[in-house]
Amino acid sequence: MAAVTGLVLGDAWLWVAATWTPPNYAGFAEHDRFDTVTTVAMFVSALVKAALLWLILRAPVPGPMNRQATVLRWLLYLAVAYTLFFWYPIALFPGGVDLAFELVLFAAIDVLYLFVIRWRSGLLRAAAGVLFAIELAGVANDLLDQLDLLELPLSGGVGLFLMLSGPAAIVITVMGQWRDGRWSRGTLTAGWLSVGVLALALPLNFLLESISGGHTVVWVVMDAVQLVSLVWMAATARELPTEERLTDLRPGRQRALRVAVAIVAVLPVITQIHPEQSAHLSYSGWSTECYDRPSFGDLKPEERDAMFLCLARNTAGGVPPMFPDSLSDQGVLAYGRSLCRAKDREEQEAILKRAGSERPAWGADPWELVYACPEIIGATRPELLRSTEEKEAANDSYIAEANAKCRDPWPRRKGVVQATANYFLFVDGDHGYVVQDPEDEAAEGAMDRAVDELYDDDGSPIGVAGSTVLVGHVEDVSDLCLTVKAFRTAPPLRTAGWELVNEVPIVSRSGRLSVPEMGDGEVGAGAPMPNLAIAGKGRYRLRVYVRLGETGEEHLVVVFPGASKKRLKVKP
Repeated sequence: MAAVTGLVLGDAWLWVAATWTPPNYAGFAEHDRFDTVTTVAMFVSALVKAALLWLILRAPVPGPMNRQATVLRWLLYLAVAYTLFFWYPIALFPGGVDLAFELVLFAAIDVLYLFVIRWRSGLLRAAAGVLFAIELAGVANDLLDQLDLLELPLSGGVGLFLMLSGPAAIVITVMGQWRDGRWSRGTLTAGWLSVGVLALALPLNFLLESISGGHTVVWVVMDAVQLVSLVWMAATARELPTEERLTDLRPGRQRALRVAVAIVAVLPVITQIHPEQSAHLSYSGWSTECYDRPSFGDLKPEERDAMFLCLARNTAGGVPPMFPDSLSDQGVLAYGRSLCRAKDREEQEAILKRAGSERPAWGADPWELVYACPEIIGATRPELLRSTEEKEAANDSYIAEANAKCRDPWPRRKGVVQATANYFLFVDGDHGYVVQDPEDEAAEGAMDRAVDELYDDDGSPIGVAGSTVLVGHVEDVSDLCLTVKAFRTAPPLRTAGWELVNEVPIVSRSGRLSVPEMGDGEVGAGAPMPNLAIAGKGRYRLRVYVRLGETGEEHLVVVFPGASKKRLKVKP
């Protein structure tokens, strides 16, 4: 009646009759008009849903039931009512309440299935329990994801396995009902049709999307046929009291049943097993673990091969991977260990060519190969075997040792603030070190101007640009000893023993002047440097002393207030 009314009164009424939702649900608006295909799909779906609803609402079969069967009946009817009507108000609650409700409800139903259904086989009951647990684990993982809690990382294979567990659980439940003998052929048929609906969902979506108005057609058709599973649940609850004589199955049927149970339980697992010669691709260049790059010492022995696979297939920066994706995990590991035993770069190149690498001339570096063969690489590069904690300790020790070699060249002339440390530079890649106002918002481009001035032909190793002063090194060095001191007034020149003394202006617009401290793997001072702008915002003079001593190149930087903008070359 509702479907006919919809045809007469308009598309809005037809939508309500076919979907049992308000006209504004799922993006439908009253000004929308259905084409012929959609209208036919709506009308047929309304008739199908009406017939299925009549089957759902049939009265329960009377008869005695124990407490477990009674609870199972009420829970099955609750699941049917929730799927039909109550899902919408429950979905309005925040924080995954709907998924939590489903998890609790269907967990209780699955547990009662194990006790109420007379499986007549311990193997069949155990297989059902395993499949129920896998299915519920997928729902629990979705709930954790929705609550932004710990979510288990699922690969494509595991996701497919969880998806197949749903139909498999229905199959084994229907088999249990068949062996029990209480349920009618119609109920068992509805169960098998439920499996068919799940199996046809993907191809149905693919085929109908190509039809005009395909999205609406697919949604309406799937909404109708999915009621078959509710018919099965309602019929299961309705026929729980039915008592039929249990007859022993013939040996042939028993063997067939055992084979069917084994197939349902084992086939999803078998589909995840790949032949050894195929590409497993357990770790690819896009894996998160590749970007984390944990230290060798932080990994368990079983994790080191996985890390090498990550690096061997890494494509960060758009570079080709070390090995092609067509090569299996075991093949990559075998070639990796061959690279460890290679005598030189040429032999590595030959090995990579045999493996089909797109970049054989690059070879492989020890910090990559250490994960594949630590016993070989560690013999010559033991530092690569360290953990993160050991690396940090070794780095701290190295910095402390380098700092200890540096001494204050003016020990009797104490500054208001001062510090002495080793300044680490990139070999053949650094212009020098800077004294700057790190909070000066107007300093954009100051570093470039200071670099240009540093290489002017005036012979001064200092470049000045407002709040930035770049001091170059006079020798080709990777580090130098640096002492910084701040005074309230200009100290005496004292040029004796120094090879170069220059004085330049610098400004502090924020009340800070400092030398950068070394960060992780970066250049900078090996110890914290003080704020040299002791008088706050304003103009200062910066005097640089340079000499070559027993410890290498030494620099002394003296800062004091001064308004002069002149540059002085005191020495030479």
